[in-house]
Amino acid sequence: MFSKILIANRGEIACRVITTARKMGIATVAVYSDADARAPFVRMADEAVHIGPAPAAESYLLPEKIIAACKETGAEAVHPGYGFLSERASFVEALEKEGITFIGPPAGAIAAMGDKIESKKLAKEAGVNVVPGFVGEIRDTDHAVEISNDIGYPVMMKASAGGGGKGMRLAWSEKDVREGFEATKREGLSSFGDDRVFIEKFIENPRHIEIQILGDKHGNTLYLNERECSIQRRHQKVVEEAPSPFVTDEMRKAMGEQCVALSKAVDYHSAGTVELIVSGADPTGESFYFLEMNTRLQVEHPVTEAITGIDLVEQMIRVAAGEKLDMTQDGIGIDGWSIENRVYAEDPYRGFLPSTGRLVEYSPPVDGWTDDGEIAGKPRRGVAHGAGSVRVDDGVYEGGEVSIFYDPMIAKLITWAPTREEAADLQIEALDAFRIKGLGHNVDFLSAIMQHQRFRSGELTTGFIAEEYPEGFEGAPVTDDFRRMLAAICAGNEFTWQARARRISGQLDGNQPVTSEWMVKLGDTRHEVVLGDGHAIVDGEMVEGNCNWLPGMVEAVATTSPDGGGGERYGLIVERDGNHWVITTRGASHRALALPLRLAPHESLMIEKEPPDLSKMLICPMPGMLVKLHVAEGEEVQPGQPLATVEAMKMENILRAEKEGTIAKINAEEGESLAVDAVILELE
Repeated sequence: MFSKILIANRGEIACRVITTARKMGIATVAVYSDADARAPFVRMADEAVHIGPAPAAESYLLPEKIIAACKETGAEAVHPGYGFLSERASFVEALEKEGITFIGPPAGAIAAMGDKIESKKLAKEAGVNVVPGFVGEIRDTDHAVEISNDIGYPVMMKASAGGGGKGMRLAWSEKDVREGFEATKREGLSSFGDDRVFIEKFIENPRHIEIQILGDKHGNTLYLNERECSIQRRHQKVVEEAPSPFVTDEMRKAMGEQCVALSKAVDYHSAGTVELIVSGADPTGESFYFLEMNTRLQVEHPVTEAITGIDLVEQMIRVAAGEKLDMTQDGIGIDGWSIENRVYAEDPYRGFLPSTGRLVEYSPPVDGWTDDGEIAGKPRRGVAHGAGSVRVDDGVYEGGEVSIFYDPMIAKLITWAPTREEAADLQIEALDAFRIKGLGHNVDFLSAIMQHQRFRSGELTTGFIAEEYPEGFEGAPVTDDFRRMLAAICAGNEFTWQARARRISGQLDGNQPVTSEWMVKLGDTRHEVVLGDGHAIVDGEMVEGNCNWLPGMVEAVATTSPDGGGGERYGLIVERDGNHWVITTRGASHRALALPLRLAPHESLMIEKEPPDLSKMLICPMPGMLVKLHVAEGEEVQPGQPLATVEAMKMENILRAEKEGTIAKINAEEGESLAVDAVILELE
């Protein structure tokens, strides 16, 4: 076994690998860029080596710097995590030349599976179902249109070396192909150094299901069940779970055996994942097709660990050291259900735009990577909640920064419970307990998904988000009962606030009683609330329960029955904004004004500030680089016309005109770095 390994990665996955290595008695070395000098993974490792500036191309993506760090510290092996150098065959070969072990698959397998075109050919030869498409060289846009017309729309254009949702475009028509083909080539070239593109049939009503593979160097290869990853946005996974609510035992066996056959065809060892696209419209479960093989550890690996009790990082290390797998296919079971939500630095209320910046406040529902607790099996790492458990994988800290240079993921929230419904309920409870300030985040959105009836039913497709939130996200919907409870909470908080204020000494007429009768304006609706002991009457309806908020508290818990027994608990974030209350819970923020009922008639006379008119400006919605200006001063534009392309998080975002007008002034140049809300151009 190795005595010291180096982790060629950062953030939560570096913390994750360090935790298992520490459990195995293996010393660890971290490498870090300027941006990560104070990151948790650097503090957790036994040694740390600085490898360069913040841009990954000048630090984490340079094999020579990783190798130099290994030589400097005496590290015998390298774990690549995911992303960066994890799927670069040349990196594995460079390590081998220096006598350093790569904790992952062989270079040949990485090369074979890393090329989407060649991997599809190999999959077909190995007897794996493949999606109809064109896997040869595409000469130009006209050729791409010809191919797409032959396959039949819709088609998906993908960068051959792509991954992680980058370098992909869905085309429903010839117009889409002509607009998107060159952009797909550019993204492939800028992100992966390869501008080749392939085109395949897009499976409608698709489910994204993947099989976890684990193999050793002695010819043993197993499949560790499946993960359902259908809930995606822009081809980036948002929610993952294991097992899948769609997969039967027969499907699991058929999928698993095909994926094992593919792995053996390329002499694969270590952990890997074969991604499949499955037709949700086919109840037989026979319509599943090979998408790609990720020759690395997946972001969502914790859900597999939770249902199997197998520590995948430990197995990767043991396989790399030459050990045989100590398990058989018959011994791989499914214990309960696990769900993972990815908490991203993005603003779902503004079209999911990246929201980088400083974490002014960061408090997860349970501690992140701070101890040597179990990360797989029972007891699972994290905090037990009844029959289930909660785990947080993160690599950030309060006061730290989510940088524009790296992936915007803040944390992964994993729950395990005996049933799918219980695991989802635990997610809602844990998401209510997340505290993040300083940048936009998607916690509300994740909670809304967990509550969504379609998610609960298991009727998932990769179009879930686009279909259920076609106009964007505005917060989880609320029932009338829930709205009445919020009104009671706000009235109760206002009562407490005013009672405290009236205890200030020196008042001329002494402490005056606070009324129990209130008008609460919640959004555009008004509620009459009469407070009682352990209850409130809201619009004539009894609402039983209480809230433990006191002035100065940000966190509070509300219960829907007195004394907290027999009812439902709600974690609340409570903020005072001027004379309004902002209550965040269950996937939405609710703004409310509470006034004594006797003053309610005057509420309509309170003047609200008019927001400024920004309709004549093109405002940069996220920090990023202005890649291209599509218009010039004096040019007339029509609604929907591209005005500018901004690159953020290695993704190109086309900003379009919302109305007809003439370009009056351009304030930015191509290649310029833009701050959020920077005015790119003005119209007249």
